[in-house]
Amino acid sequence: MARAKSGEYDVIVIGSGAGAAIVEEALQHNLRVAFVDRGPLGGTCLNVGCIPTKILTAAADRIVEIQEARKLGVEARIERIDFRGIMERMRHMVNEDQAQIRRGVQHTRGLDFYEVEAYFVEPYTLQVGGTRIRGKRIFIAAGARPLIPAIAGIEQVPYLTNETALALTERPASLAIVGGGYIAVEFAHFFAAMGTAVTILQRNLRLVPEEEPEISELLAKKMAGRMAVHTGVEVVEARPAEGGVNLVANNTRSGERLTLRAEQVLVAAGRQSNADLLQVAQTGVAVDTRGYIAANEYLETNVPNIWAFGDIIGKEMFRHTANREASFAWHNAEHGGPHKAAMDYGAIPHAVFTYPPIASVGLTEAEALPKHDILIGTARYWDVAKGQALLETDGFAKAIVERQGFKILGMHIIGPEAPTLIQEVINVMAQGGTIQDVAAGMHIHPAMPELIVNTLYSLREPE
Repeated sequence: MARAKSGEYDVIVIGSGAGAAIVEEALQHNLRVAFVDRGPLGGTCLNVGCIPTKILTAAADRIVEIQEARKLGVEARIERIDFRGIMERMRHMVNEDQAQIRRGVQHTRGLDFYEVEAYFVEPYTLQVGGTRIRGKRIFIAAGARPLIPAIAGIEQVPYLTNETALALTERPASLAIVGGGYIAVEFAHFFAAMGTAVTILQRNLRLVPEEEPEISELLAKKMAGRMAVHTGVEVVEARPAEGGVNLVANNTRSGERLTLRAEQVLVAAGRQSNADLLQVAQTGVAVDTRGYIAANEYLETNVPNIWAFGDIIGKEMFRHTANREASFAWHNAEHGGPHKAAMDYGAIPHAVFTYPPIASVGLTEAEALPKHDILIGTARYWDVAKGQALLETDGFAKAIVERQGFKILGMHIIGPEAPTLIQEVINVMAQGGTIQDVAAGMHIHPAMPELIVNTLYSLREPE
């Protein structure tokens, strides 16, 4: 819908994910606001990202826990997995949230909402359907989309992406996943738990290569027990086959060729900025070599009064990061000059909802070594009583600590409840805290947060 009576606005916001926070702020300041999004409402996170996928991996977690209960002396059997029901529940929950957002937009006075494709046609001017609108201040939060690599024949086969996979109603018997980043491994976890024969084809030598090497290694080992995992292979060809798709991949080290057939193919080989769809060059906004909008630490583009944040700038592509960036962008738009505030990306946390899950914040060892004099702390889940009770023999945590003053520079965990366990470290790091700040509070015994203390007080020299 579009309810504009005039094409001139104080503020134009493009993107209904984290961009919604800007809309709220602008309306509270009694500004004339245009809200632009081609849909679906709510952005990537709600519709095709973190919300639906975590609904799915929650079901997968329960399945794998039941399958592994034998180690605790519990004999359990899964009678049936309702794939269609799980998928329908996920879509219902997303649709409910989307409907709530729509009701809010429809009943917000003073807001003009354009639910159409939009693109820039000249400075500060957008074509939205059959209307042109112009904004004094523009905030771009239009996200990113799946990157489809240059694989011969890929456009001739019915491949899935993280977006289209969410529309499935029938479980594929077999699934080849092109990619090995966090999207790929989360979908691999889900479909393997559902009973699909999964094969991961990762060009990099490591799964989730942004994580610590030890974490990547353990994840590959654990996932290889439930599916086929091939790293260091590049898919070069895809062609239709009876009952599915044939893929050809080359081993990047030996040159050996791998051929396999799967009923479905999921391409999860990276993300691509939507800046090109918006034609941002028409308003003078610069992009980097990858095609993402170039925004500085104040979320400013090179064009005055145009800010950008979220996935479209390609820095830390998580919803919680985009939410924080939105608050900084608005602050800097309202309080420019010496009162501007710089976004700090030094302690951005993230999690990977595989089995086992991963959580990380701050610097890795490789990132810290060139700039800091560091110590490394490690501890296993098995080193604390609760970990022994869980018979958790593989999970561990790794800390990166500055030698002088024991400031925490990074924490990385793989194992049960990792995204929850890491939160106390995130809170301390946000205040520039040290290992003493974590240890100052008593930690319940026996409970898994003792893992954090053990890690921080098991420091050694980097190898």
